[in-house]
Amino acid sequence: MAIPPTSTESDPRPSSTDPGIDVAGVEVGAGGFTLIAGPCTVESRDQTLAVADAVAGDAAMLRGGAFKPRSSPRSFQGLGHEGLEILREARGRTGLPIVTELLDVRDLEDVADVADVIQVGARNMQNYPLLTELGGTDRAVLLKRGLAATLDELLMAADYVLDGGNPRVILCERGIRSHEPAYRFTLDLLAVPALKERTSLPVLVDPSHAPGRREWVEPMSLAAAAAGADGIIVEVHDDPENALCDGRQALYASEFAGYADRVRRVAEIAGRDVAVAV
Repeated sequence: MAIPPTSTESDPRPSSTDPGIDVAGVEVGAGGFTLIAGPCTVESRDQTLAVADAVAGDAAMLRGGAFKPRSSPRSFQGLGHEGLEILREARGRTGLPIVTELLDVRDLEDVADVADVIQVGARNMQNYPLLTELGGTDRAVLLKRGLAATLDELLMAADYVLDGGNPRVILCERGIRSHEPAYRFTLDLLAVPALKERTSLPVLVDPSHAPGRREWVEPMSLAAAAAGADGIIVEVHDDPENALCDGRQALYASEFAGYADRVRRVAEIAGRDVAVAV
């Protein structure tokens, strides 16, 4: 099997001897904790660079969507290739490795030219042709759990990338649909220890999408760090009230440093070394 299960009797604490994934000098996994932050969507050059500057001192990587899957075709779909060039500039300006989403295999070469980590969103978790193509790249792949996917299905999706020859897969829990209507999705933090019993791949948590409200993002972030996640990918915006996508769940850029410090302290209590960009 591409993802061999580990013994349920193993020590659950993070170990620096666990295999990690090097992303432009940032080690993901291997007993560390990686904080990835940035806007949901690249809306403009000024917006993206402002957020990049705000998170650069505390985040290890910058996230931002140039291509965005939206439920409505009338919603903002991202700036596409223009957005990639803005992310390239942000990387050069801050030194932060870039995490951005790939939707269409036809854009793979252009996305890989900018991205240090290629994100596969929840809606594409079972896009097997896309995953197969990513198996042939040398870019790290951040694979988000689908909206109604089991952990078995997430691991089998990862196998498509691994079997293609790319071992640099990072799993991400981002919330699943449940019967509870009080929030957008149920953030399944039990997925973190459950996945860690079954795979040596790093496991991150997205605390933004499940709550859908910024007031709940920090509690879920702290819980994710305490649960043993290898890191967090969180949304940050300089002007959330006027964001073109998911502004209600985005943290204020002006408040990010305090948030990062509190998350860092919990991660350190959990025995993690907090990763930084080099």
